[in-house]
Amino acid sequence: MLSSPRPRPRPLRQQSLRQEYEEFVLQRIEEYKEQLSRTELLAIADDAVRELEVSAEEQLVLTEVLVLEHVDRLIMRRLRLPTFRRWRERYLELRKSQQDPEHWDLDPATPLVELAHRLDESDMVLVVGGGAAPAGFYLAAHDWPALLIDQELRAVEEVEARAAAEGLRSRIQALVVSMANWFPDVTPTLTVIEPKAVGALDPQVRTRAMNSFKSQTASRGVHFVLPADRTDGVIPFAAEALQEHYADWWVQRTRSDHSNWGFLAIKP
Repeated sequence: MLSSPRPRPRPLRQQSLRQEYEEFVLQRIEEYKEQLSRTELLAIADDAVRELEVSAEEQLVLTEVLVLEHVDRLIMRRLRLPTFRRWRERYLELRKSQQDPEHWDLDPATPLVELAHRLDESDMVLVVGGGAAPAGFYLAAHDWPALLIDQELRAVEEVEARAAAEGLRSRIQALVVSMANWFPDVTPTLTVIEPKAVGALDPQVRTRAMNSFKSQTASRGVHFVLPADRTDGVIPFAAEALQEHYADWWVQRTRSDHSNWGFLAIKP
């Protein structure tokens, strides 16, 4: 839980790098197969059968499983997927970059830096609003499972696309959620909220949503309400407008300029 003020030793990686690599290869193979017609897939299967028959030193029973495995190997060759060693070098370099908040255009002084090192291996992160996706990606890059929810399908699809591009699809999920009547059954230790995502709701719906976020949060969990995004000259729904929902929590403003600030709220 987020009860300790000191950074803790990093937990064991949820998956080994070998497992990460195998998932990467499988994902690329499946994406390639989805682009092929049935005729094209059967042609690759025929190639696989011929290669297996030629290369076999003794007679083999060409089972469906054996053929399918060789089809995947043929597709790997076609896609020129990297070996585990090459992939590992690229992976570690990318992950190091992703653990820098500036990679996600986040303020280097964001509280997320400290929070990322105070989570336990059993904790999960809930991200509310597509505009808070950079925070979710940053935490996912530190190996914490994150779930992002938004009412707009387009926002969710954008998150899924970037997660795939950044190699984080196994660490962050995105769901379309109607905040008026349904929430996923999760108990996050850390919830990151984009003010705009709840500010657009009807006041009564917004109150119900905020109460749901609070009640589902683990004991001594934290909400980080982000500074409002002031783009395009539009006056946004400010973070301070949500502070009234945390009268029974301990609240601390985050460092920012005087006209645009977020806050942390800790559940008793």
